[in-house]
Amino acid sequence: MQLVLATNNRDKIREMKNLLDDLPVTILTRDDFLEFPDVEETGTTLEENAILKAHAIAEFCDLPALADDSGLEVDALNGAPGVYSSRYAGDNVTYAENNRKLISELAKHPDQPRTARFRCVIAIDWGNGNIETLEGRVNGVIANEIDGSDGFGYDPIFLHPPSGKRFSEMTIDEKNLISHRGLALQKARDLIIEHLNRAR
Repeated sequence: MQLVLATNNRDKIREMKNLLDDLPVTILTRDDFLEFPDVEETGTTLEENAILKAHAIAEFCDLPALADDSGLEVDALNGAPGVYSSRYAGDNVTYAENNRKLISELAKHPDQPRTARFRCVIAIDWGNGNIETLEGRVNGVIANEIDGSDGFGYDPIFLHPPSGKRFSEMTIDEKNLISHRGLALQKARDLIIEHLNRAR
């Protein structure tokens, strides 16, 4: 069985392959195709965007495709940036610019708790209109400054209280054990194995 990772984000590809590579499945990425669409995220929810991306890539490649959409929801900001996490500071911005914008917005609410959660929705399009979704989430606190050298996105400001570490201070294996994407991918692993077993 072949499965295409429906993303152009190399950081996401690295995390996904870390958790899926040992499955009896050939994992394909954008690098395995001469052309690969950049699917526009027009959905208003993480689930809608994940389904959009999985379906578009499954149709393009004529293969099963797995996509995720993730968002950081900050309580003091009424759940923002949420579905707009990757473009919070504008289109085509850097991770650091999004982090700085979030810290700046939180500074306007000094009396509010800095609690937040990461959510990840994964969609797998098996073809023939069969799409399944899974979700992972993890609670944390937004730090006052950017720190840490690993990870990507909001990892340098997302503190995970049980471990006492930011996501940017964890190895990829440590992060995948507890992160929103890691938890959703663990569920995806189980679903892929079930699918393989049914196909036998």
